[in-house]
Amino acid sequence: MTLLDLAGVSFAYASGTKVLHDVNLAVEAGSNLGIVGESGSGKTTLLKLLLGLERASVGSIMFRDARLDAANRSFMRGFRRSVQAVFQDPYSSLDPRQRVFEIIAEPLRSLKIETDIAAAVAQALRDVDLPGDAAGRYPHEFSGGQRQRIAIARAIVAKPDLVIADEVVSALDLTTRTRIIDLLRSLSARMTFIVVSHDIALVALLCERLVVLEKGRIVEQGATRDILARPAHPYTQRLLASTPRMPASA
Repeated sequence: MTLLDLAGVSFAYASGTKVLHDVNLAVEAGSNLGIVGESGSGKTTLLKLLLGLERASVGSIMFRDARLDAANRSFMRGFRRSVQAVFQDPYSSLDPRQRVFEIIAEPLRSLKIETDIAAAVAQALRDVDLPGDAAGRYPHEFSGGQRQRIAIARAIVAKPDLVIADEVVSALDLTTRTRIIDLLRSLSARMTFIVVSHDIALVALLCERLVVLEKGRIVEQGATRDILARPAHPYTQRLLASTPRMPASA
């Protein structure tokens, strides 16, 4: 089943600066997709389009065969339940004034999901390998890796179909990066991930399919193993040559 489908998508800001050009890609349920490129490649703008935070200047973005329409509040409520995001800096994305319980419970309340909130939060904490007593503490009491686990728990508590992860381990040390990737891999048995990163080796650990962006254009896409084994575009070759390989997890 196709979750997201972008056809001929281009985007330009009001200033006239065009940052995406004729993007075509599909996100299939059960197949994690990596989007890689250096700073300025258009990853952030594409992320905003995928989340419905910006509207394509040209082309269409479909979610389950319906046009992604940020102005349709009813549609967006269902979209937000199905599509969640985890961002690069967990500390800035977590309200320091709230306890972890309230942070994780927020999507359930804002989306008006009828469920046992306490049980759902407790399950989300178990899913990200944090102890139950974490619910009563504040973000500053945790390490960077633990804060990212809290952010992931918030993203998955509503049981979305798709989670978009934006540079989720770039601020972490190597050992913690590997543990977070292992966590995402275990969660991908239940939901699909889009991983946005400058690190092609990181994406390769989690994603079956890969899209390579350069200056707002897709220069290569396909099965990750094929692209890593035989990168066809010079830009992809340069990315691979300049990216340290992460160790395989145990």
